[in-house]
Amino acid sequence: MTKGQEQAWEREYRSSKMLSPSNVPHADVVRFSRWLKKKGKLAGAPIEIDELTVLDLGSGTGRNSYYFAEQGARAIGFEISDTALALAKKFAAHGELSIDYRKQDIGQSFPLPDASVDIILDVTSSNSLADAARKTYLSECARVLKPGGTMFVRALALEGDANAKVLVAQHPGPDPDSYIHPDLGLVEKTFTRDSFQETYTPYLDILEIERVSHYNSVAGRKYKRNYWIAYLRKPTGGLAA
Repeated sequence: MTKGQEQAWEREYRSSKMLSPSNVPHADVVRFSRWLKKKGKLAGAPIEIDELTVLDLGSGTGRNSYYFAEQGARAIGFEISDTALALAKKFAAHGELSIDYRKQDIGQSFPLPDASVDIILDVTSSNSLADAARKTYLSECARVLKPGGTMFVRALALEGDANAKVLVAQHPGPDPDSYIHPDLGLVEKTFTRDSFQETYTPYLDILEIERVSHYNSVAGRKYKRNYWIAYLRKPTGGLAA
């Protein structure tokens, strides 16, 4: 992530136009957790959250890592904003939870051992990465996930999103299908279903993918945005074919 993008995220957390400091988990992450437990139960191998290590990429104020830590998981959060890290640590201390928050660019090598993480969360965090840094992020996710480990990704969708198409056309970013947000100064990457699959499948297998819609408020204006929600898994034999 460039220095400019780090500064843009820091500004956003200091005087938020889009984000609200909270330790309430994202609804899509809660749904993912329920899916994990259901899949484990159906497979005859119940998921014990308190035995898992969860890596929260772009952890922000810690809302999603906090959710898993409350269930007993060992949670690690990588975040680029000092302000967000301070808030996350404050929430964790208030909840008497031990969460390992670190200042870390998710477009650079992760300071974690190979095959050391059971679950990775990326809740619209990697969208600010340049395509070159995205390759590092993907290879590092595949490296630190345990074989059979699962990754949750929420990414911006281009298909069916009129607002995204306008932003890409009027405020083009440095990479294809990206834009520079006019209110936030953040670079954001969007994906078609095909481009998402082409990006992720060299590293991980896609178990499920669906397009969902949410309403976001930015600088006092409300927008309908489309997202890809994907559940991915590291093959037990290594990287995806």
